Amino acid sequence: MSYFRDKTQEYFLLDTRIENIFIHEFMATAPEGYLKVYLLALMHADLGVDISRKEIARHLTMDEEDVLKAWNYWEKMGLIRKHRKDPSDQFDYDIEFISLRQQMYGQMDSSQHEGDHQIGDNMSDPQIKGMISEIEQTTGRVFNSSEIREVISWLEDYRVLPEAIAYAFAYSVKKRRKTDIRYVGKIVKEWEAQGLGDVKAIEEHLGKLDRQNNMHRRVFQALGFSRNPTEEERRIMDVWFDEMNVPLDVVLDACKRTSGISSPNINYVNKVIQNWKKDGKLRGSKNPEGLSRQDIREYYRLLREKDEEEARKRQGEVYGKVPRVKEIDEELGGIGPELSRLIISDAVNKQEITEQLRNKEEALKMEKAFLMTDNGYEPDYMEVKYSCPICRDTGILDTGEACQCQKEITGEKVDKMISPKQ
Repeated sequence: MSYFRDKTQEYFLLDTRIENIFIHEFMATAPEGYLKVYLLALMHADLGVDISRKEIARHLTMDEEDVLKAWNYWEKMGLIRKHRKDPSDQFDYDIEFISLRQQMYGQMDSSQHEGDHQIGDNMSDPQIKGMISEIEQTTGRVFNSSEIREVISWLEDYRVLPEAIAYAFAYSVKKRRKTDIRYVGKIVKEWEAQGLGDVKAIEEHLGKLDRQNNMHRRVFQALGFSRNPTEEERRIMDVWFDEMNVPLDVVLDACKRTSGISSPNINYVNKVIQNWKKDGKLRGSKNPEGLSRQDIREYYRLLREKDEEEARKRQGEVYGKVPRVKEIDEELGGIGPELSRLIISDAVNKQEITEQLRNKEEALKMEKAFLMTDNGYEPDYMEVKYSCPICRDTGILDTGEACQCQKEITGEKVDKMISPKQ
């Protein structure tokens, strides 16, 4: 007598086994698209059914390039192994899913060792070491090995500098109060898509964005709107401020003209401004000194460069007079990488060592402050000193309005600042 059961032929009626280790350790930090690629391919692996990269991309409505990036990501995480069919074709390979249970509770396979060795090799790069250190200080926590691998992968996937990734974490914490790696990864990807690969370009972009948002907000407040502007409304307002160089106070005057209509709207304000332009009544394209807005923007940009250069000179002065301060800065820069190495170690007292390193960091900062004051320097002597601390030498307040310092700009000041650079 034999026993048998009917086999279900419909794939969607079957089950795919997901290891709990994957859910606990990797699912939360994995980018959403990469997670979909992993699960869809894992289902086909369990069924023994082939699925091509093109079919995965079509099924998940994503680009084939993103599927390739997903496999690079999971390979770095140590969850899959690539078996290349043709050594000359780096994109032609089969995927082997690695058992997490065997890795953690059995003998660790070579791919996991390679992943740890890869982290060690990357951490020998001073720039990457500094990036991880800065990120951990910004987020206030120690990253595990999988998180470090993911952050390092952005350098290749998004073609950005380490300083840009560290800046993305700082921006996310300060502006969005988020430290989630997936969220920060989306920010880095978005910046890369806009061609923003270094901190200077990112800061200029964000500064412009902040000013635009503030001016949009002021316009909507003047119109009595409590909602956010639509994309088209933002485009119209950006034309006023960026292309027509209409000052904010002139736009607010135009908004006042809507007080007599039943349904105030941006299009009505736009007609007022366009009519003023047609009749030659627009003012503000030049200030009383006859300077264009481009002249003023360039003046402030060069002024900030001057501020930063002076800060570097003050740092060199302090390092020359008090070499111990430089040693402390170097020691502080080394604490982050030391914490990172601790992550991938087998030390049973990781928490205790981490606390010791944090205490050491605090002690070094206190020693540095003492040395600075003891040698006649203010604790912030090496920091950037802006000529106008109110607008930080941007010429624009957080509200989007011109800073008071703009009224003190003269043609002579601008010529003196710009001419040496030409």
